Amino acid sequence: MKQDSDLRNNLKSIRTRLGMSQQDLANIANVTRQTISGVESGLYAPSVAITLRLAKALGCQVEDLFWLERDLPEIEAILAKPVPNGQQLRVSMARVGGQWIAYPLIGKDAFRQDMIPADGESTSLTGTNKVRVRLLDDNLETLHNTVVIAGCAPVISLWARATERWHPQLRVQYNFANSMAALHSLCRGEAHIAGMHLYDPETGEYNTPFVRDVLAGREAVLITLGVWEEGLLLKSGNPMGIRTVTDLVSGGATIVNREIGSGSRMLLEQTLQKEQIAFDAVQGFDNILKSHQDVAQAVVRGVADAGMSTASVATAFGLGFIPLHRSRYDLVILKEYLEEAPVQQLLSTLGHRMVHSQFEILGGYDISKIGEVVATV
Repeated sequence: MKQDSDLRNNLKSIRTRLGMSQQDLANIANVTRQTISGVESGLYAPSVAITLRLAKALGCQVEDLFWLERDLPEIEAILAKPVPNGQQLRVSMARVGGQWIAYPLIGKDAFRQDMIPADGESTSLTGTNKVRVRLLDDNLETLHNTVVIAGCAPVISLWARATERWHPQLRVQYNFANSMAALHSLCRGEAHIAGMHLYDPETGEYNTPFVRDVLAGREAVLITLGVWEEGLLLKSGNPMGIRTVTDLVSGGATIVNREIGSGSRMLLEQTLQKEQIAFDAVQGFDNILKSHQDVAQAVVRGVADAGMSTASVATAFGLGFIPLHRSRYDLVILKEYLEEAPVQQLLSTLGHRMVHSQFEILGGYDISKIGEVVATV
């Protein structure tokens, strides 16, 4: 039978994963090798009997082998960031504030360490920032049960994975963003939760003044994730004998810095101002990296002598560390999202021992007040 133009199959990938040749599969399923070749190439639509024999031979369900392309839904979504016009995209999807958001999986956003699986592919632009997305499966429940967090704390991924083990039906999508970028992402409706660690020396408050300013009257709560030690990452053994930011200048050390809007950059600038050191007196002040991990790797590779990050990152990379400040890392959540079931499930795990043990073994975090509401705005 000639192939239905909407019929798709996964026969070759499953067969090769099992180490079978076309002839091996043909022998087990009692069909010809030409039949296997025709099905895999899309030239032949198998009968019900052959379909059942193929599924049995491969030890899978019929639905794992065959599907109809037209059965996959298409939905309109808002792009979380601009993309080249007309470019087809792999995207990750979530429902935030009653609308679909599409997160382009491009460049570094396509990876954590492994490549991130896509939920769909964009098919066309429908407006300045809107796109049609063809989903790769019809499991809309997973997308509805996705909580999106924007932030820069590496422990967010630990929290997310521990939560997903406890609530298998819940998915946590962690979008990397510095503190101010995360807050603006929340304000634009691209995330349910923003993580941030910004200190305001004028008020002596953490995070709350920045939230009030950016959200401009929208109601939100701030929940503490933990207090972490921030300071200078150094080469193991501290061969340059650096103890303070003043030593960076007197010792001729080269640093790497973070981008504007990050808590680490803000702390470095505040510390230099307190010591009355000009920014341009520090070698490498304008060498910008965009994550705690990138800063640590630059010091490990010898690209820089020092960089601003946290004690836990220093431990993870086997680096020296000079503490400069203890910063409170808060989760900012709009009140309109607080009663959503997936968000409630995620927040409920802040009191779970599985989450606490992950933070404790990492080190560099005080989680004695984890889960506490520290402010409302």
